[in-house]
Amino acid sequence: MLETGIEMSGSRTTAQHTPNQEFSTPPDGGPEPCDLVTVPARQGLEAVDILRRGAARTHVGPVLHDGACDTLGFLVPPGTADGWDMPGSACTQTNGRGLRLPAEPPVQGTGWLLPPEQDAPVTDPLMLRAALGEAARLIEAADNRR
Repeated sequence: MLETGIEMSGSRTTAQHTPNQEFSTPPDGGPEPCDLVTVPARQGLEAVDILRRGAARTHVGPVLHDGACDTLGFLVPPGTADGWDMPGSACTQTNGRGLRLPAEPPVQGTGWLLPPEQDAPVTDPLMLRAALGEAARLIEAADNRR
């Protein structure tokens, strides 16, 4: 499981994502702040595929994998943790301020499945939520066929 190695405020669940104005621009011109949505690897891989091939051809932001490849972590805009309520996943905001989008994986023992890119630094949480839901339904259907 992805462990940030950073003090975390934990995940919260409320009705919807509300971006936090405090983090709309990095204060030092450095990397953008972000939250981290973690999901089981199978569902995460399906979601990446859904986002990449969907009608909107949504750009997927950086995605981390843990060393054992049990979980994937999607970097999402700061404030996402305040409204994340997707069953089977967690959204973490570090230190109440979100973690910064780094060039190197921010967690020891992890790697980038998809590294950060300039044109889309994080994944849109609404699109991610929809893709994770579709992925869960596809996995359930595939498991029920056996």
